[in-house]
Amino acid sequence: MRVLLAITGNYVINCTVASWIIAQTLKTIFTFVSSGKLQWERMVGAGGMPSAHSAGVCALAISVARKVGYASPEFGIALAFAAIVMYDAMGVRRAAGEQAKVLNKMIFEFSNTPFLDRVIKKDHTEPPPEDNDESAPSRDKELKEYLGHTPFEVLCGGLLGILVAIFIPVR
Repeated sequence: MRVLLAITGNYVINCTVASWIIAQTLKTIFTFVSSGKLQWERMVGAGGMPSAHSAGVCALAISVARKVGYASPEFGIALAFAAIVMYDAMGVRRAAGEQAKVLNKMIFEFSNTPFLDRVIKKDHTEPPPEDNDESAPSRDKELKEYLGHTPFEVLCGGLLGILVAIFIPVR
């Protein structure tokens, strides 16, 4: 941890980056424990437990408050930014992930039916798309489902960010 904190002399950046790295590491560990597979994508991917976005913005807000004061305009900006990011993580991005799940299920269910073949080959004036044609609909490329967070994941990420900012000494 000291190596990370020595990277910059900026307390706010150190807290924000440290909380993000800790959240992503925990996310990877929790995914490994629950699935039995080590998925390195979880170290940088969105979604999952805890929310690294929430951890980062909460660490940012608390570290700014500790550095320049809770009555400062900078803390007000950081707090508003944190609220927007956390709301977005639970709202828009979570809804997009839920839609991706439904679309992936539909594609999977239709992939072995003549219906999808008719949709893909709808225009009989052109030859059917080749397997390596990037414009062709893909049956094996799934949409990313881990985009947003549950309120609990956001809460845990936020608490993690707050704790990181409290435990790293102000410089």
